[in-house]
Amino acid sequence: MRTRFVLIRTSHAGNVGAAARAIKVMGFDDLVLVAPRWPNVLRRQETIQRASGALDVLEKARIVETLDEALDGMDHLCATAMTPRDFGPPTRAPRPHFETLLAPDAPRPGGVAFLFGSERFGMANEDVYRCHVAMSIPTNPSFGSLNLGAAIQVVAYEWRLALGGYAVQSSTAEHQPADARQLNGMLEHWREALVALDYLDPEAPKKLMPRLNQLFNRAQPSQEEIHILRGVAKAMLKAAERANR
Repeated sequence: MRTRFVLIRTSHAGNVGAAARAIKVMGFDDLVLVAPRWPNVLRRQETIQRASGALDVLEKARIVETLDEALDGMDHLCATAMTPRDFGPPTRAPRPHFETLLAPDAPRPGGVAFLFGSERFGMANEDVYRCHVAMSIPTNPSFGSLNLGAAIQVVAYEWRLALGGYAVQSSTAEHQPADARQLNGMLEHWREALVALDYLDPEAPKKLMPRLNQLFNRAQPSQEEIHILRGVAKAMLKAAERANR
């Protein structure tokens, strides 16, 4: 299914760059500008800076004079319009609309276009009227104004999520618990240290070591954490040796 983001009469170059970045991180790259304020907006320094690496999207982006040109090949049109209107398509939040659009028994559109109006005036009525839905991002009722780049990011995220989304990339290594031999060796090291500190009486140990064993079994320390714990035991033994001197 083709996805296209259409910016109508955009007045700030930085927002074009922000839009390119927003759609790229969600896996989209079809950006069309309708009569932007700056004819060279795709090459302006502010645009490139705000794109923050999404230069391939800018290179592929197209500038056209009319909305008809921008919507060529698209058959499901989503307006993003916050201003209430007496007439026009139904207003829906992105997520429930996408669920309906992608329902198993619903006919799949060949191309979906998301239309965003100018920063100052939003979308013109005639542009909204030709759309199938007016999407409204649920926001604070007393302050619902979203920056253009932020609005595009939210819509792109919701659409990607509806299409299946991406797996979360872990920023940390997967936890690898130490094996039983390593855990037992660490506990023996601790037993020696606790005896040296006169905290553990080897003649009457009671249940201290079994309880520590259960504690570390629940904690499932990694190999690196076992090394730290053995380092603590080593320091305790040295401290006890100094005290005995």
